[in-house]
Amino acid sequence: MRTGEEGIKLIKHFEGCHYKPYLCPALLWTVGYGHVLYPEQNRLKLSERKTFPLHTSHNREWSQEEVDDLLRKDLLRFENGVCRLLPNVSLKQNQFDALVSFSFNLGLGTLQRSTVRSALLRGDEEAAIDTLLKYCRAGGKILKGLQRRRAAEADLFFKHIK
Repeated sequence: MRTGEEGIKLIKHFEGCHYKPYLCPALLWTVGYGHVLYPEQNRLKLSERKTFPLHTSHNREWSQEEVDDLLRKDLLRFENGVCRLLPNVSLKQNQFDALVSFSFNLGLGTLQRSTVRSALLRGDEEAAIDTLLKYCRAGGKILKGLQRRRAAEADLFFKHIK
């Protein structure tokens, strides 16, 4: 499966597009539509992330073509990850898109360890989404933007059921 237009629209809306690198709320160097420049930075303590250096080659204004290319590559990685982590779960397009957005934002490791995944593996979609709604923290704080994003993902997940 590949992310549909609704999923891409949701991701772009909540990620926003930044042409210059910035530290996201989780204190990771990010550019474009939420592309993390240094995945290894995520393994550091929050207090150490602020001092992680931005490479001079990345400290510039990125073009639309570059950020679109990063998004395509990131989407492919998350799409493949969702498929790999939920191998026997039959997902509709809207459900797949919601899970790609969730993983795009929080990482495939979070999806892998999550009760969202374990609920889906046992066929309990309601419990999965109830749990998904709780993933609203960044840097140890509840963020309104993440609450809105999780609500939008839950709405997209159940779009064709309501």
